[in-house]
Amino acid sequence: MPDSAVAAAAVVAAQRPDGEPTCSNYGPSAQLPEFPEDLRTLAVDALDQVVAELSELAELWGEAANGPKWRQDVTHLRGVLDPPIPPQEEVLFEI
Repeated sequence: MPDSAVAAAAVVAAQRPDGEPTCSNYGPSAQLPEFPEDLRTLAVDALDQVVAELSELAELWGEAANGPKWRQDVTHLRGVLDPPIPPQEEVLFEI
């Protein structure tokens, strides 16, 4: 069910500040409650497994014409769920 993992991660990501709303045609038909923060971590782990080297889903998408777009979308979802920490602007102390 790796494709379900990507769909579930998209639903969790939709609640994040940079998340995109789910499509009403394919997403939930009713408004969902606020998810607990630990689901975000689980969604990141699931996405990491989906794109792992030994993932059958990643292998199948790798053979598809729009495979690079799929991987880009999964990477974007992961970035919404676990955004990179921006570099610190100011120096707190000098060495």
